Amino acid sequence: MQKRLAVIGIIVENPDSAEFVNGILHEFREYIVGRMGIPYRERNMSVISVVVDGPNDIISSLSGKLGMIDGVTSKATYATK
Repeated sequence: MQKRLAVIGIIVENPDSAEFVNGILHEFREYIVGRMGIPYRERNMSVISVVVDGPNDIISSLSGKLGMIDGVTSKATYATK
């Protein structure tokens, strides 16, 4: 299966959901190249960027599982090559 490079943007609006987000990211750790989290204290939320390299279905599954968490929004953007 062909691997793709993508960035998953995650917004965590419910601080209680952070543990669930980290748990899912841990499940997919073999596909994660790197991540950057920024706590936005003024709005009591966090913004996370995750770079992943893997099959399209894995990236979609990761983004979808994250988006199903209460108070979490997730979108994937794929490289063209």
